[in-house]
Amino acid sequence: MISELCLCGLDGGVEVLLRHDGHIEAPNWHPDGYLVVNGDGRLFRVPLDAPALEPIDTGFANRCNNDHGLSPDGRMLVISDQSQTPKSCIYTLPVSGGAPTRVTEHTPSWWHSWSPDGTRLAYAAARGDGPVALHTCALDGSDERQVTDGFVHVDGPDYTPDGAWIWFNGETSDGVNLWRIRPDGSYAEQMTDSANVDWFPHPSPDGQHVVWLCYPPGTTGHPGGLDVTLKIMPQKGGAGRVLTELHGGQGTINVPSWAPDSARFAFMRYEPAS
Repeated sequence: MISELCLCGLDGGVEVLLRHDGHIEAPNWHPDGYLVVNGDGRLFRVPLDAPALEPIDTGFANRCNNDHGLSPDGRMLVISDQSQTPKSCIYTLPVSGGAPTRVTEHTPSWWHSWSPDGTRLAYAAARGDGPVALHTCALDGSDERQVTDGFVHVDGPDYTPDGAWIWFNGETSDGVNLWRIRPDGSYAEQMTDSANVDWFPHPSPDGQHVVWLCYPPGTTGHPGGLDVTLKIMPQKGGAGRVLTELHGGQGTINVPSWAPDSARFAFMRYEPAS
């Protein structure tokens, strides 16, 4: 498989930053001018001015998945790893690398967003016999709160830059659409309504846009290896439009990947093995 790490502008123009003979996923954009991706259970830094995979030391965490990201001040990494637990667990570590510190007591927990004020994490998690729902907790793992209720499945939560909303994809009997909810769970508002299967909404840092991954109707879960689209809509709600079509899905845009100036975002697309 060939993985292409790409940058996309608001006009849909795509630039290929790096082609890699292997599988890498889920870019984050650090304000110091590099991206963070995962592959083969590890994390890598990709400088924008000299694109190459530079390993990041994650200590014992050698089964990192594509649910990773950066603190608002750029000093910390957050990872989801299952090297020490049977199911995914959330940890933090310095952005330069080092020993991970465990956050979530319970598993499975898949990180997706850091609150703009730096005090809380938002993640998808299943507890007991319940479905996967949106949860938040303090940075030390305390004060875990289940924010959503009544959904078949929830994934991809991401805070708006003012902290007023958390966007997510939620599955109901009507399908998988984008939603937003107050961080205290007081109000849930459906933001898309179509036959398509919508995943992983990411609000831009300037408060203007939301980019998301759109699967064909009837898709179950968020698999890879499909022809999908990346779409964009206003954060206040409204009609979405297609930015680009690609072969991908899982790994394409699982986590926040906007540039700090909101002019571009990073994503992955793939060429299947011949």
